[in-house]
Amino acid sequence: MNYEDRAEEYFQKGYNCAQSVAAAFSEKVNLPEETMLRLSCAFGGGFARKRNVCGALSGMGIVIGLLYADGSPDAKKENYKQVRRLCDRFEDEFGSTICSVLLGESSGADRSAVPEKREPEHSRKRSCNDCVRYAARLVAEEIEANEKHV
Repeated sequence: MNYEDRAEEYFQKGYNCAQSVAAAFSEKVNLPEETMLRLSCAFGGGFARKRNVCGALSGMGIVIGLLYADGSPDAKKENYKQVRRLCDRFEDEFGSTICSVLLGESSGADRSAVPEKREPEHSRKRSCNDCVRYAARLVAEEIEANEKHV
């Protein structure tokens, strides 16, 4: 199973966008699945359902940081460039990186902290599944490109 399929599988099980992308790469970053799910839990719904940056991108950023940042204060420079490049590709594909825009929500949309029940039609009405798959694809492509240069 590839990373896109793994991410989609997590999403279909009810995990949020960030968890789905992050957990898909748990083996690659050498962390337990549970750790990745817990680490990324608050980032769903545009950060705790505040509808800010898409959770799929947050999950992507977590994975990229775990794979390529060395933990030093100076790591930010390269990490930001790398993640911004991927965010730009995501924005080119979907038109935004903001959850509320991607969902087509108005400013009066439900912003409660309570996640909506995931119904089968959920994926048909929203772009979340596509965003999760695309973010996982971007990370997978980044891994592949970096492995070719090693």
